[in-house]
Amino acid sequence: MQNELPESAGVVVVGAGNAAFCAAHAAAERGVSVLVLERAPEAEAGGNSRFTAGAFRCVYDGVEDLKALMPDLATEEIANTDFGTYTEEKFFDDMGRVTEYRTDPDLCEILVKQSRETMQWMQKKGIRFIPIYGRQAYKIDGKFKFWGGLTVESWGGGPGLIEAHTTIARKTGIAVAYDTRAVSLIADDDGIQGVVVKHAGRTRKIRTKCVVLAAGGFQANAEMRTRYLGPGWELAKIRGSRFNTGDGIKMALEIGAMPTGNWSGCHAVGWDRNAPEFGDLTVGDNFQKHSYPWGIMINANGERFIDEGADFRNYTYAKYGRVILMQPGQFAWQIFDKKIIPMLRDEYRIKRVTKVRADTLEELVRKLDDVNPDKALATIKTYNKAVRTDIKFDPNVKDGRCTEGLAINKSNWANTVDEPPFEAYAVTCGVTFTFGGLKIDTVGRVLDTDANVIPGLHAAGELVGGLFYFNYPGGTGLMAGSVFGRIAGTTAGMRAEQMTS
Repeated sequence: MQNELPESAGVVVVGAGNAAFCAAHAAAERGVSVLVLERAPEAEAGGNSRFTAGAFRCVYDGVEDLKALMPDLATEEIANTDFGTYTEEKFFDDMGRVTEYRTDPDLCEILVKQSRETMQWMQKKGIRFIPIYGRQAYKIDGKFKFWGGLTVESWGGGPGLIEAHTTIARKTGIAVAYDTRAVSLIADDDGIQGVVVKHAGRTRKIRTKCVVLAAGGFQANAEMRTRYLGPGWELAKIRGSRFNTGDGIKMALEIGAMPTGNWSGCHAVGWDRNAPEFGDLTVGDNFQKHSYPWGIMINANGERFIDEGADFRNYTYAKYGRVILMQPGQFAWQIFDKKIIPMLRDEYRIKRVTKVRADTLEELVRKLDDVNPDKALATIKTYNKAVRTDIKFDPNVKDGRCTEGLAINKSNWANTVDEPPFEAYAVTCGVTFTFGGLKIDTVGRVLDTDANVIPGLHAAGELVGGLFYFNYPGGTGLMAGSVFGRIAGTTAGMRAEQMTS
C-alpha cells in the first residue's frame, strides 16, 4: 500500500495487527495523517492476529446484542441456538479468577466495560462477525448451546480480520508501509519527536510527535524468552509471527518506559510436537490441539500429570502449554477412544499432524514415541477403573463426571478410554504471546519509571503489561487489542490534532 515512506505523519503506529489497526482507525477519525509501520513483508503481515481463529470475548446481555454485531444472523439460527448471556459481572469474574486476581483493576474495568461498545464500533467500521458454532457450541437435544463465555469471532478468522482492517485502512487514507522495521524512538524532554526505521536496507527518520506502539510481545525472541520466562523456554514453539521479537517493548524501555506485569508469564498452549519453530500461515492455528478435556494426557514416563477436566478449555488451554513444557522431553500425548473421536475439533483432522491409531490399548501404547509403554498401559487401565460412569457426560457444562482415588483426579468429562479404535496426538508447548510489557494509563499513554506520562507515546496490544497473569480467558487478547488500540489511537489522534491546529 505504501512504497515511498513519508517524511512525517500526524500519528505513527508501529505494528499492523488488530490492536495496531484499531489504533490507526481511531487516530484517523481525528482527521490527522496516520502511518502504519509493518516490519513483515505484506505476505506475512498482520502480526499474531493473522494466526488466530479470530475469537473475541465480549459482553452481551442476550441475542439482541449479538444481532447488532451480526446482522446476518438468521432467524432459524436464533431459534436453534441457546446463546445465553455473557454479562459484565461474568467477564470480571473470569478475569479475576484466571489471573488469580492480579489483573490491573483499572485496565480490567476498561476492557470489560468497553468490550461491547468497541465491538459495535468495529462492526460499523466494516469488520464482520459470526457465531463460533464449530468450536464453542455442541448440539444437545437438537439445540446448539454456547459455553465458556466465547460466542463471537471475526469472519474468515485471523486472516479475514486483517484483510478487513487493511481494506478499511485503504479506504480511509491510512498509509501502511510493509518491510519497514521501527528501530528506535526519537525523544527528548518534550517527549516523542520521531521514529528511526529500517526500510529497503536503509535507515531513516520519520518525524512525528505521536507514536502508538502495537508491535506484539517478545515471544519470537528466544533470548528474551529464556531471560524472562526462564530456562527451557527457548525450546518452546512459537504459534504465531516470527517478527514479534520485543522491538516495541525494547525501544520504549530505552527511553525510560516502565515495565510492568507478569514478565515470567505467557500464553502457552498444547501445540503439535513436530510443528515448525514459528507459525505457518498455511496452517494458521490448526497445530493447536484443544480437545484434551474429553480425553487424557500422558507424559514420557507413561503418567497423567494434569487434571484435563479442571475447567472449560477456554480457561485452561493458555496455561497447560507451560505444564507440558515442564514434562520430560517437553511433550505429552493426548489419548481418545471411539466415543470421543467424532467430537474432536477440526484441527485434529489436518494433514500435518503427529498422530497414531490402534485397535487395542496394548498396540496404542507401543506406538507412542518416547513413552514408557508398560507404565502408560497401567495408567490408562487404572484411570478407566476410577471413572464415575454413573454420572452423565455433557460437554456443554462442567458435568462433574470425575474420577475417584487417583493421585491426580479428573474433575469433569472423565470418559473411559476403552472403546476401539484409539487415537493419540503428540503435543509440545506453543507460545502465543508474553504477558509482561509496558505500563500505560487509562487513556493508553505510556508511563515512565517515575510514573509520569511520556508525552506522545502510546501503546496497545500484547506489549501492554498488567492485564494477564498466569493464565488468560480465551478470546481476550483480540478484545483487549481492540479496546486499548481504539483508546490509544484516539488519545494519540487528539494530541496530533491539537498540535497541528
